[in-house]
Amino acid sequence: MGVVTNQTEFPSAIPPAKLFKVFLLDAHKTIPKIVPQAIKSIEIIEGDGGSGSIKKTTFAEGKDIKYIKHKVDFVDKDNFIYNYTAIEADPWLEGLEKVSYETQIVPSPDGGSISKCTTKYYPKGDSKIDVDKIKEGELKASGLFKAVEAHVLANPDAYN
Repeated sequence: MGVVTNQTEFPSAIPPAKLFKVFLLDAHKTIPKIVPQAIKSIEIIEGDGGSGSIKKTTFAEGKDIKYIKHKVDFVDKDNFIYNYTAIEADPWLEGLEKVSYETQIVPSPDGGSISKCTTKYYPKGDSKIDVDKIKEGELKASGLFKAVEAHVLANPDAYN
C-alpha cells in the first residue's frame, strides 16, 4: 500500500496571525494550559522550536497514546506555514513508518482564518493503513482545534 493522504480544513473566527501563534508556534506554552485534560505537556527537547527542532507531546493520563515526538520540518512565519513529522510515539501505530503534517493558515473573507492541513501516512513496506484510525485521529484533532479556538475567543486579550 502506498502513502495515504488526507486533507482537512478547519474554519476559525480567529485571524491567521493569532491562530498561527497560539496553535502552532507557541503550542508548547498554550495548549497544555488550554486543554490539560488532553495534553499534559509539550516540550521542545531539541532546538529552538523552529525548523529542525524536536518536540515531545505528552498526553494526559488515560489517553490511548502516552507521548508523540515531532520533528519540525519547515516554518514560514510570514505565510503561516508549519510542517512537521511524527517520528516516534508510545505506542507507535502499527505498520507506519512516519506521519507528516503540512499546515497553512489562510485568511477567510469574514476576517477569520482557515487552517488547511495535509496529512500523509507512510506505511512500512506493504503494511496496510487502518483508515478508521485515521478518521478517529481526525475527530480528536477537530475537537482539540475547537477547544483551543473557543478558549482564545473567550479570552481575546490573553494571546496578543
